[in-house]
Amino acid sequence: MNVNTPHPTSNQYIKYAIDAIRTEQAALDLLIEQLDERFVQACELILNCKGRVVVTGMGKSGHIGRKIAATFASTGSPAFFMHPGEAGHGDLGMLVAGDVLLAISNSGESDEIKTLLPVVKQLSIPLISISRDKRGMLPKSADVALTLGASEEACPLGLAPTSSTTATLALGDAIAVALVHARHFTSEDFALSHPAGALGRKLLMRVSDLMHQADPTLSLPIVSTDTSLHQALFVMTNGRLGMTVVVDGAQRVVGIFTDGDLRRALEKHIDLQTPMAEIMTANPKQVSKEMRASDALSLMNEKAISQLLIVDDKQRLEGVITIHDLLQAGVS
Repeated sequence: MNVNTPHPTSNQYIKYAIDAIRTEQAALDLLIEQLDERFVQACELILNCKGRVVVTGMGKSGHIGRKIAATFASTGSPAFFMHPGEAGHGDLGMLVAGDVLLAISNSGESDEIKTLLPVVKQLSIPLISISRDKRGMLPKSADVALTLGASEEACPLGLAPTSSTTATLALGDAIAVALVHARHFTSEDFALSHPAGALGRKLLMRVSDLMHQADPTLSLPIVSTDTSLHQALFVMTNGRLGMTVVVDGAQRVVGIFTDGDLRRALEKHIDLQTPMAEIMTANPKQVSKEMRASDALSLMNEKAISQLLIVDDKQRLEGVITIHDLLQAGVS
């Protein structure tokens, strides 16, 4: 490094960035030209794989390979990354009959991967390679040799993998996306591998997972139509849900009485002996316990309400869910 080199100006920094991005764009344009029947064959190999897609690569190719394996695994193609150096010292046992090996080497001459090829062939493991061109030992040994094209690296020295790794990552994403279509993979399927994330909560969590329900240690706030306002206040207070549910003689839900209803009743100086049938909100919003929690939140926001009643097919109360329950659970 020459310490006497003038420090770049702000405009020069921007120019370097633009030049690098345009060089990588050119690499992606070149990659598009490489897509042919080999891409289809690679997709079919992975689609028909009875085991896992094992991705391997050394150095920067390995870092890209880890991301490709993670993308496959989260989009319906079971996959993991195998370090080629460690594979030569025992980890090759991760690879078993039924798997597909996806090996990445820009030059196609990675020594660590070349060491593995005789065993891969002996195990009859289908091999997909990703390299710059078909001239290396790796693509020549592969069942399907995918190529990136001889793109220029964005690194001004032409040494650090930049454009080539960008193209490799894009090719891995392209395979994953093509397989999402081929598998008819849905957002619900995606959520199954992301249960801890916001998407998982949105697609997997049901009202039944969060609702307050009657059990031996908890009584839901329920009153009958002839219960007085005075009596209902005690039920509401004990229930701590800011409301009470009103049921008829057959225990079917017919109304709800909330804190808001109480404020309006007090403003009108309604007698405390007034029965619930006269002051309740009739036909309250009712949902099934199988409803998605995210849909329940949307419904509450749409109707400007804070509670939903969960009922069975006979209109009998199964539980109550509040907007606070949903927000506290991170549902959005």
